[in-house]
Formats: sequence, structure tokens, C-alpha cells
Amino acid sequence: MLRVTIELLPGGRESGKRVIATADIARVSDGALANYSVALEEAMLGAVGERARVRGYPRWAGSVWDLVARCLAAALNQGCEALPPRPVPPAVTVRMNEAGFRYVRLDEIPEPARTYFDQKLAGSGIPDHGCAFAHDWFDFLNGHR
Repeated sequence: MLRVTIELLPGGRESGKRVIATADIARVSDGALANYSVALEEAMLGAVGERARVRGYPRWAGSVWDLVARCLAAALNQGCEALPPRPVPPAVTVRMNEAGFRYVRLDEIPEPARTYFDQKLAGSGIPDHGCAFAHDWFDFLNGHR
């Protein structure tokens, strides 16, 4: 089995590294044209995509990176060995309450942005249950949170 590990090195420092994602690629049939199963996982989100198969891969004809790329693509694109369309930035409605504060509803933020934003909100004030101030949302989108 191959395990591809993605580590985050904050500020490029090895001392603060942490694993943020893994891909497990298992050969499920042997031979010159092998079949592989792949599962992706992110530390904050858990399983990502569906467990996928890459069938009839010519084991000794290319680089291991070619196999990894095809396995990642298949897991992210329902078994198809092509990347899915590039994600678009999340569009979220900004609302205003009676006091004049602009806010967003957390349940309207699509995943995985909601999970990451919610974690970044720790210690912030909120305008109402299940909501966040719009300036916090914009700070998050601009990388300031």
C-alpha cells in the first residue's frame, strides 16, 4: 500500500509541522495491469470523496506520481481519472439585522469552507446563534483570519 501524507509546515518551520491529509492507495489485484483502491482523508473533514478504483493501471510503464495523480483524481471525481471542475469561491448572502449589523448565516456557507471558517471563529463575537459578522467572513476569505 502507498500512503501519501500532506503536512503543513507553518512559516516553513519543520518544528510546527502537522499532518492535514492522507491518501491511502492499495493494490487490489496484481500483474502488469493492476487495479488500485484509493481513500482520501483530511484531518478536519474526515473522509473526502468516495473510495474509488483505478483499473488496469500499467504498473511499470510510468512514474509513481502518475499513479498517485490518477488515484487522487478518481477519488475526487467519482472514479473518473480526470480532475473535477475547479472549485469556485463560496457565494454567501450577507444580511443586515435590525441593529444595522451585517452578518452571514453559517448554515448557508458551503462545505468545506463552513468547517474551516467555524474553527477560525473561536473567541469571536456573534450577532446571533448560527451566525457570524460579515466582516469576520470577509477577513476569512481574504486570509486575515
